[in-house]
Amino acid sequence: MSKLKLEHGVSRIRRAKLQSSIDQTVADDIELLAEWSNNETNYVINELLRFALTQEEDFQKYKANSAATTARAAATSKPAPTPIKSVAEPAANPDVTVSSAAAHA
Repeated sequence: MSKLKLEHGVSRIRRAKLQSSIDQTVADDIELLAEWSNNETNYVINELLRFALTQEEDFQKYKANSAATTARAAATSKPAPTPIKSVAEPAANPDVTVSSAAAHA
């Protein structure tokens, strides 16, 4: 089994907002782990989640397959040609009806 390793004092990373509710006992342990490792709670949570995701073999296979499928789809798809309007198309007939009040104004 792999081990989770937290680097002391390393917690400056780009973040995305994710809201979730967790058990109070887990929250207490995360706070204690953050205090022990001299890191922000967000960093500890990120590392715990990253560690858990790498341990899930079926998910890793799915992730690799998904990335490969996306890459293949992007490589095989070609932009559709833009239709070009013929210059010989007749111009639309403008509405030439003018009310008598507007014509005298």
